[in-house]
Amino acid sequence: MTTEEKLQHFLEFCMEDSRARSAKMLDDCTAALEQAFEEHKAEAEHRAEMQIQIEKDRIKRDINKQLAVDQLKIRRRLSRKQEELKDMLFVELKNRLAAFMETAQYQRLLERQIRRAREVAGDDELIIYMDPTDSDKLQRIALHQGEGVDIRLSQYSFGGGTRAVIPSKNILIDNSFDALIAGEKRHFSFHLNGKGGQGHD
Repeated sequence: MTTEEKLQHFLEFCMEDSRARSAKMLDDCTAALEQAFEEHKAEAEHRAEMQIQIEKDRIKRDINKQLAVDQLKIRRRLSRKQEELKDMLFVELKNRLAAFMETAQYQRLLERQIRRAREVAGDDELIIYMDPTDSDKLQRIALHQGEGVDIRLSQYSFGGGTRAVIPSKNILIDNSFDALIAGEKRHFSFHLNGKGGQGHD
């Protein structure tokens, strides 16, 4: 083999070796880049999923917060409406009681209240107070009750009915309409019946 042939062979060997090493380096670099890309892609997808979940949670919190605010507003409006209806109802009740006070049944009611108070008092002193608006009924009721009971007009209106006092027993029997209405109003409430309507106690 001549010197030129040996040189040519050496050059070809060097070139082949260089190409092989270059190809391996390129393959290694490509593999490293692809791995880095996949890792970056996975990390980016993970961050995106986390961001989406964070956003979902934030939206859910915002919705729940708004629902709570809206629910509170609805409850307040409902409460105000119930109070309005309650006031209207008791105004109507007072009007009906005022009409009832003009009837004979009302006078019989007063007489029953007085008889029951006398039963409680027994032989003890009994003072019956009538509402000032019932002054026209005082004399007739006093005549029906006879002796042993002190019937007076109250200085203050209590809406009708009677108030009986037994001083020796420190007892007040309050059968006034104001007390009756106050008790009913204190325990009165509306209830949703599940069909969009309302019931009440």
